[in-house]
Amino acid sequence: MEVLFNFLLGVIQGLTEFLPVSSSGHLEIAKSLFQLHKPGSESMLMTVVLHFATAISTLIVFRNDIKTLVKGLFSKEDSSHRLFSYKIILSMLPAVAVGLLFDDILDELFSGELILVACMLIITGLLLFLADKSKPTLKNVSFKNSFLIGIAQAVAILPGISRSGATIATSVLLGVDKESAARFSFLMVIPLIFGKMVKDILAGSFLVDDVDLLSLFMGFLGALITGIFACKLMIRLVKNSQLKYFSIYCFIIAFFTLIVVLQ
Repeated sequence: MEVLFNFLLGVIQGLTEFLPVSSSGHLEIAKSLFQLHKPGSESMLMTVVLHFATAISTLIVFRNDIKTLVKGLFSKEDSSHRLFSYKIILSMLPAVAVGLLFDDILDELFSGELILVACMLIITGLLLFLADKSKPTLKNVSFKNSFLIGIAQAVAILPGISRSGATIATSVLLGVDKESAARFSFLMVIPLIFGKMVKDILAGSFLVDDVDLLSLFMGFLGALITGIFACKLMIRLVKNSQLKYFSIYCFIIAFFTLIVVLQ
């Protein structure tokens, strides 16, 4: 049963990490519905495994972009890709600051606070609705915009605020081309995920005595497969201005959650 549940969590993580409906919010709702809140270290270990899987799926989908960016970062001739790499680094700073300064407070929010999740999902829905109504442009991400998008990513640490939804919506509202907004959103999170993993490993945050490797693997597999699918799908959806459907979905899930919690 636990193996199946962890695979389900992986599928939820893989889909909702890239689709703008909040992976953290959906994971909290799923855990509460199935009443399977694990001890802190075990829950942290599964969370890290699932995020690692979605990071790998991002690397697979954007492998050519990442190779180009890495080469550009260390090349004196390729200035455009080097500048884009600097923008990615700049966009990470707000989330890094929030993670370092408020780590303990944030951990308390990921403990079945479903009313908070529902309220944040409503905010996500509003952001997506506004972004979907914006007019198409051909602007690229500037340094100023990359920092503002980074602030949106930092706010999206809250459960229920979609990271991809918040960053893509912010980019589009700032006038960035929609496809560029989606690509920037997915690329900017990769260093943060691996950085958070290294931090937690060094701190021993998820050391557990008895590890169920099969459950961890099934969660990883579910997140990896669905993550690749959702990442490719999301780029097409953003490009074709179809965010309003996710806005409606966020509203429905938020109200459903409130009904369940308050009844």
